[in-house]
Amino acid sequence: MNPMRRALAALCLMPLPALAGTYPDRPVRVVVPFAVGGAADTVARAVAHKLGEALGQTFIVDNRAGANSMIGSELVARAAPDGYTLLMQLGPPHNTLPFFSRNVPYDPVKDFTPVAMIGTAPQAMVVNAALPVKDLKEFLAYAKARPGKLSYGTSGVGSSQQLGGELLKASTGIDMIHVPYKGGAPALNDVVGGQVPVGILVLSNVLPHVKAGKLRLLGVLQAERAKAAPEVPTLAQAGLAGFAVPDTWVGLLGPAGMPPAVVEKLRGGIEDALASPDLQERLETAGFEVEAHPSPATFASLLASSVDTYRGIVAKAGIQPE
Repeated sequence: MNPMRRALAALCLMPLPALAGTYPDRPVRVVVPFAVGGAADTVARAVAHKLGEALGQTFIVDNRAGANSMIGSELVARAAPDGYTLLMQLGPPHNTLPFFSRNVPYDPVKDFTPVAMIGTAPQAMVVNAALPVKDLKEFLAYAKARPGKLSYGTSGVGSSQQLGGELLKASTGIDMIHVPYKGGAPALNDVVGGQVPVGILVLSNVLPHVKAGKLRLLGVLQAERAKAAPEVPTLAQAGLAGFAVPDTWVGLLGPAGMPPAVVEKLRGGIEDALASPDLQERLETAGFEVEAHPSPATFASLLASSVDTYRGIVAKAGIQPE
């Protein structure tokens, strides 16, 4: 029997209360499938520190960037489901990668155990202030009169921002060109500078430029208004009935088959950590609205339903995996 099978067999024989009682009795690795300094890394380091304090053990952040998060995610999917190898991931790309790549070596739902959704990042549609439109209705009329003439910038291919743009095009019949960037910052810079007239970007990042009069905010893409800007309507409320994309989340997952007792212990530690004002401030600075009561069941439901929703958007847009 190879070491992995032996570890799994031992884990299955161990009573759940025993696992909960001793976990964690050694350092826990939190894999971040992105480079140091990004949103997931910022959240992972803040949460790992607080989890260490709450559970009395060291939580080590391990950056395994590459292949749009596939390298780090695959490492966790193949790890023993004992709670000592975890994944701090963003969705998208976690829940959209199979629609853009033919060679994803894991299933984003079946091969992972959702532990806790840490927070969500509302996405917003903005236009450069020089564009002669003041609301969504005027924008749609302007875009329909100029098919193929407008472009919209996003943080990259496969992002919720791109898919939100594709849903907007499918829902309204407008023809816009997607301009993917390597991250939200360069996309935002070009929308503010007018090189790209439209942006679908993280709400918290665009708000300072909206207040400065450089961008005009047309609405948020999710089903609910954002806590950080409750005065901003959703696109559905702005006139596009029924429009919504799934929440863009940051969350902690483990390999499939983690014992419920271990998941619950981690969830409890995360809930305690998220009650910390300084952690809340760090997450909000990173663009996330904090999840007050993280629930594995709620996280699992969002993960599964978002995959189904994005599958429909991709089908409408005619996107094929490469």
